[in-house]
Amino acid sequence: MSLDPSLKIGGGLAGHRNVLTRAERITKLRSVGEFKDDSKALGLRKVGNRKVVAGAKSKKKDEATQ
Repeated sequence: MSLDPSLKIGGGLAGHRNVLTRAERITKLRSVGEFKDDSKALGLRKVGNRKVVAGAKSKKKDEATQ
């Protein structure tokens, strides 16, 4: 069953996910060096997936730097 076009939001359906697929976890573990090519893909440890959001600059800091 599909969604009605009026209910869809631009990029709202492709938001941040906390749960990673097995392939994404393996990629993250390889970049840290905790997964070797001869390791098993089952029973992987949990991998944190945090969304980094840059905060807005406050006006006080902008005025002080100028």
